[in-house]
Amino acid sequence: MTENTDVLQQVDLQCWSNNHSHHTAEVDTERLLLRRGQPFTLSLRVNPPPRLTLVLHLGKDGNTVIKVSDSWGSGSGWWFRSESGQDELLLTVHSPPDAPVGLYHLTAVILDSDDLILQSMPLGQFHLLFNPWCKDDLVYLPEEEQLQEYILNESGLLYQGSWDQISAMPWDFGQFERDVVDICFQILDKSPAAQRNPQTDAFRRSDPVYVSRILTAMVNANDDLGVVSGRWDGDYSDGVAPTRWSGSVPILRQWSRGGAQRVRYGQCWVFSGVACTVLRCLGIPTRCVTNYSSAHDTDGNLTVDLYYSEQLDSLPGGKKDMIWNYHCWVESWMARPDLPPGYDGWQVLDPTPQERSNGVYCCGPCPVRAIKEGDVEVKYDVPFVFSEVNADLVCWVLHADGRRSQVSLQRHTVGRNISTKSVSGEQREDLTQHYKYPEGSAMERLVYKKAGRKLSLPDTSDRKLELGIRHAQAVHGTDFDVLVEVTNPSGQDAHAHLTISALAVTYNGIHLGECHRKSVSLTLPANIAHREVLRLQYEHYGNRLSEHHLIRVTALLEPNDGHDIVLHETNIPLSVPQLTVQLFGEAVVSQKLVAKITFVNPLPITLKGGVFTVEGAGLTQAQEIPALGEIRPGEEVSIKFSFKPFKPGPRKLLVDFDTDRLKDVKGFAKVIVRGTNM
Repeated sequence: MTENTDVLQQVDLQCWSNNHSHHTAEVDTERLLLRRGQPFTLSLRVNPPPRLTLVLHLGKDGNTVIKVSDSWGSGSGWWFRSESGQDELLLTVHSPPDAPVGLYHLTAVILDSDDLILQSMPLGQFHLLFNPWCKDDLVYLPEEEQLQEYILNESGLLYQGSWDQISAMPWDFGQFERDVVDICFQILDKSPAAQRNPQTDAFRRSDPVYVSRILTAMVNANDDLGVVSGRWDGDYSDGVAPTRWSGSVPILRQWSRGGAQRVRYGQCWVFSGVACTVLRCLGIPTRCVTNYSSAHDTDGNLTVDLYYSEQLDSLPGGKKDMIWNYHCWVESWMARPDLPPGYDGWQVLDPTPQERSNGVYCCGPCPVRAIKEGDVEVKYDVPFVFSEVNADLVCWVLHADGRRSQVSLQRHTVGRNISTKSVSGEQREDLTQHYKYPEGSAMERLVYKKAGRKLSLPDTSDRKLELGIRHAQAVHGTDFDVLVEVTNPSGQDAHAHLTISALAVTYNGIHLGECHRKSVSLTLPANIAHREVLRLQYEHYGNRLSEHHLIRVTALLEPNDGHDIVLHETNIPLSVPQLTVQLFGEAVVSQKLVAKITFVNPLPITLKGGVFTVEGAGLTQAQEIPALGEIRPGEEVSIKFSFKPFKPGPRKLLVDFDTDRLKDVKGFAKVIVRGTNM
């Protein structure tokens, strides 16, 4: 409350009741946080009851002035009504559902009978957010269960691994941590558009299409004062390895407290997690999505071309096409009045800096419906995302004499098991059917044709020899077998040379070195399958693996007659045992809880420099705890630490553990925290 000795003596912004009705009390109840298109109340102690009007100043500097009308249906769309009683004035203020989001300063202006200003008094300030509960807001989402997940849930799951070995990593979004809303608007204020023309930018923030597109550019730091700098080469010595992060809040706070200095480093899941936090905080329903076997098609021809030598060395082609083991982006829910009817709903937004869009490293919003229908002319960036889920994978062998042979054409490899967390729990929801028609269906072929897919490539499905790769679940630190199966269905014996190579790779396809290889000449009887085993021992791969724990096995089969060369490859993620996280004590706000974290070294080598990183929205801020000494093979190490939860409700404590030779070991514990008055 503020006091004044003039006509206006006291102001009550009624933060507690307003914030609860506007679904923002989880952030704060001591300052005003509102959603547009929904009224709020404030009370004034006055002597005597005056004639007054209200004025809003929008933006950090307050240069944009908006007059609040005293009647509905006129002016800016903002209006208020007043009720007086004795020495109190109750004001109900209505914001339009298309008001710009941002920081507002509210001023009361006291008028005399001739409408001359007697007094001007600041009443306070508030942040205005998008309102998915309001039917007239462009981000309106009618299902309450979805609002609970896509706006109000502060924790979630990010999907990693591979299409046939999907793993879920808990992520702490923390969008209701007290300072996050200020950081979100700081990000918008640091955008090039806001720096060039703050007033125009402030008004354009009424549009979730504009705001979300700005944010996909600002979450990465490639063009501007953005938040996260990406790095994929494995050298993170001047920052934090992307796998160390378990949540968005430490990243956002580091960026803000560092004066908008980029945070080092992130990869796709980090970019998507941070973007999800910012968009949910601003009131735009958002979910994180993972696309498995995701294509990075640099020239837009809907094919990814990979080149190999006869010895299976990867060769640079004329472009930098790649297949990522998985790629993460976000979907946000909004209407698209800027497009023809039919494109409202979920929109892809990809903050990972891959290709420029209109000169800037950003992507989207791109309607999921447009991707499925192959409507590549629709804004924004449909051709790029369409390729990510639909491109052909074509592999070539370049021979010593300069010839090249197409050895593989895979039409159904890209865009598998597109995944997000379910609204009904911690199960995985498959979104693939929203992005593409069933593989091989008539509608799929129709859409490809509409999107301009190149159909001139020769099909390789009728090769005389067939090649496949199988493996059991591989565990990091152990030896395991990869089974390469060669089948000869041709009806006559064949002779061929088989080369098998195992490479350590990053999740986005960067080669880190060969682990092991095998080469053998085969006689293949008709209608018989031959199995060749490649045994991978820890000493083959242990010192080559990236923090993604991924091995790519490629097999090349060359018939002696030189025709119908076949190539097949698969990615093998090595599983890492999880940390054990136990909580002791009664989970009550402001009462001490003790966590015990246990790690068992699964590798046949001694680990050094162990560090546990712990965080949890509503539980504790991020902190690092060193593991003292060396950890021998099979040795167990435990640490204990205490913390006091500061918010009630379902919570997760997230833990990461890194050492010199083993990284990205995760664990978590769930807890329901009771309020102090329960």
